[in-house]
Amino acid sequence: MHRFVFFFDVDNTLLDNDRVSAALREFLNKEVGERRTTAYWEIFEELRKELGYADYLGALQRYRSKFPYESHLLSLSNYLINYPFANRLFPNSLDVIDKFKKLGPVVILTDGDAVFQPRKIERSGLGEAVENNVLIYIHKEQELADIERRYPAEHYYLFDDKLRILTAMKKQWTSKLTTVFVKQGHYAADTKEIAQYPAADISIERIGDALKINISET
Repeated sequence: MHRFVFFFDVDNTLLDNDRVSAALREFLNKEVGERRTTAYWEIFEELRKELGYADYLGALQRYRSKFPYESHLLSLSNYLINYPFANRLFPNSLDVIDKFKKLGPVVILTDGDAVFQPRKIERSGLGEAVENNVLIYIHKEQELADIERRYPAEHYYLFDDKLRILTAMKKQWTSKLTTVFVKQGHYAADTKEIAQYPAADISIERIGDALKINISET
């Protein structure tokens, strides 16, 4: 039983996934043209609605089924697998992890597929930074019993760019959880989406601002 455990989301919390998506779109435009790029992203969004998380490689598989003779798009798989994710970490992300590791276990807690998301965490250096304390679920807000079993603690902190996720987990863990809304990325900038949920316990403009959080005061 730990006193504190600190959970961090990956995409747009520790790592600028919006920039990754923009780079991917640019790569596709060069490789296959605007029309096929649009087709890929339409498939990607359909799959995200079905699964509840982004699945870049799954969308590529579905694209291949729809357009079986356009094998040049398969260069996208190599592009994704070998992408330099460490270059997309937000400033001070690793410093923040180091700060909270002094107070308790730091755990990557994210949604995603079983291939690309682990690869992203590994290549970005985040897995090593958190000593391979990594949890990847389909819907993490539905897995609190398993999370608590793996990392029992008196109190939890969750850093995430999605207010919906923070709200859902706060409802279940109530006073046992301090939610930290990291206002980065397109989800955090969606004012209509944010207006549907109560404010988090703490809001910060960027992940580097977590260096100013005093745990004894929260």
